[in-house]
Amino acid sequence: MQPDYIFETSWEVCNRVGGIYAVLSTRAASMQEEHPDKVFFFGPDFGEHSNIYFREDSTLLKEWQNVFRLSHSEIPLRIGRWQVPGEPIAILLKSDALWAKKDSIYAWAWDKFHVQSHAAYGDYDESCLFGYTAGIVMESLHNYLVSHRKSKSERPKFCAHANEWQTAFSIFYLHDKCPEIATLFTTHATGIGRSIAGNGKPLYDYFECYNGDQMAQELNMVSKHSVEKQAAHWADCFTTVSYITARECAQLLDKKVDIETPNGFEPTYVPKGKAFDEKRSIAREALRKVAGEQLGGVVPQNALLVGISGRLEWKNKGIDVFAAALDKLAQKIYHSDQPEREVVAFVMIPYLDRAPSRKGKVSAVFVPYYLDGHDPLFGMTYYDLLIGLDITVFPSYYEPWGYTPLESCAFHVPTITTSLTGFGEWAARQKEQGGVTVIERNDSNFDEVAEKVADELLRFDRLSKDEKALARKAAAAVAKKADWKHFFQYYRKAYDIALKKAKKRMVELQNPTLL
Repeated sequence: MQPDYIFETSWEVCNRVGGIYAVLSTRAASMQEEHPDKVFFFGPDFGEHSNIYFREDSTLLKEWQNVFRLSHSEIPLRIGRWQVPGEPIAILLKSDALWAKKDSIYAWAWDKFHVQSHAAYGDYDESCLFGYTAGIVMESLHNYLVSHRKSKSERPKFCAHANEWQTAFSIFYLHDKCPEIATLFTTHATGIGRSIAGNGKPLYDYFECYNGDQMAQELNMVSKHSVEKQAAHWADCFTTVSYITARECAQLLDKKVDIETPNGFEPTYVPKGKAFDEKRSIAREALRKVAGEQLGGVVPQNALLVGISGRLEWKNKGIDVFAAALDKLAQKIYHSDQPEREVVAFVMIPYLDRAPSRKGKVSAVFVPYYLDGHDPLFGMTYYDLLIGLDITVFPSYYEPWGYTPLESCAFHVPTITTSLTGFGEWAARQKEQGGVTVIERNDSNFDEVAEKVADELLRFDRLSKDEKALARKAAAAVAKKADWKHFFQYYRKAYDIALKKAKKRMVELQNPTLL
């Protein structure tokens, strides 16, 4: 069974924050190809000057918009297209539209789904009200599309897909108010798992001893954990992105995933042929120029350009390991009897604002901005800079998938990652060698990992030009296997699981004697 219409919601629709934006924005083209303009993304509305990847088009579904505004005047919305490959329809909603009804909504969530909102703080209210509002809009659009279907004999099938706990209230709303819609819930990282890792607790050595509910109390995450856990149990299909996180879900959410849906990449983002070479040349010049300005000197043409990027999670993203590895690399070069090229490491991590540093021949340049083309340092996008690097390093401790090493490979840049990343675990099972180095990591081998990263950077630096070219081809080959045209099959299976469960539910609701 496959859906006729797909509703998908995330806090990162038309809102570039982290890896989930990359997941959804690159998957959109494959979804549009199979379901042209029958895919609707729902995201938060931060105003016309903030959602820069959204192009408003009030002519889309104009009749439905009029119907919705008459019945839900308290919920403002904007409709248009997401400016990514495939240009799917996107509907942006104000997260505070139902603020006055917050208490009654939380009471309903407790009565119906045992969601514990009493301990809420921070972004909980904003997120949950957004999810609830998205559910209302989905129900309205569903009813409109059903009533205006061309064939009156066959009822169209709908799937609603919520990503992360921030949108989980849409699952609860639809299950209660519009049970005909099949629901999917994806956790890209469990809140408890991320928090355990981020708080310096040994996640892996004592993994089977952790209880999610108990840790939620200890880490002051009761409400967010409650939403995530209940969504996992109530959704018609529960998914996550890797084997690593599937194991986490079973342990910390007391729910096995129905299917793993690994993250793919859209190859149209990567330039081809002559355009690729030109983009790479432009990127390398920009990187060398900025590095020279920051370090107070000229960076040689043949310098090894290394990169790390991602959110500012010092331990989880392995930034601490990267820093230690650079220190070890500087010592190795200093004591080496071979002439080494200069190494310049670009730390592309928003808000990590530090002065550049230089040791022997290893330098670090900090880029504390979201690289969306408007930063004051480069004025270029992340992808436009990534293509110019020689090698990247992502030695994460906690990384359910790891979009950054996959993106690196897609742009023909060899990468170093760890066995604790979903991508690293997947890549280690592929036949291609040379493009991805996966270092074994656990709770207690920090120094060993840093040492191996330094050794791998030194080894790569000493490769011949032809050997480096082979490594670049190998990296691209790994990324090709993660193309959405290969990975989208897992979503088809997820839709099938959800639709079959929803069909069974509707039969039971229409025939109470079967319950």
